[in-house]
Amino acid sequence: MSGKVFTISNLISFSRILLVLPVLYRHYTNDFTYDIYIIALIAYGVISDYLDGFVARKTNTISEVGKMIDPISDKIAAGLLFIYTAIIGWIPLWFLWLFIIRDLLILLGSSFIKVRYGKVAMSTLSGKISVNVISIYWISVFFFRKALVVHTVLLWASVIIMSFSFIMYLLRYRNIMKGAKFN
Repeated sequence: MSGKVFTISNLISFSRILLVLPVLYRHYTNDFTYDIYIIALIAYGVISDYLDGFVARKTNTISEVGKMIDPISDKIAAGLLFIYTAIIGWIPLWFLWLFIIRDLLILLGSSFIKVRYGKVAMSTLSGKISVNVISIYWISVFFFRKALVVHTVLLWASVIIMSFSFIMYLLRYRNIMKGAKFN
């Protein structure tokens, strides 16, 4: 396991945060419509979320730092995109708060585990599924404005899977604190 901070995989993770501002700026200045540049940046964001881990494994640069940078980059990038879509009124404000509070609590739990046990607890499967469902919800709202029924279904699917994955994180943290091995 690598202890390096400046690795290709970590730079890929960090780059997800940097792509958000051009997406938001372009969307706002294009009268709330998207174009090929926005599509390309969002596609890069989605691909890079899988690419960083792949690169870390292939280059043998998996690190505790990288295990923190990846989900933090995801949360910051997604948080900024959701804040923007809430500000322009495309997603409900209560959903934004649920999303932020859940992720902050998971981040606090992970930080506690890192401080106490010296290593980062990897994401749970339900957490990864949750991220994908939430992403699909955001994509549907951002790119398919008239698909209101789809938005509603994905909104409630996101709430359900976010709640389930939060419970799974709580159970995992409890088991770790009782001595279960992890990672």
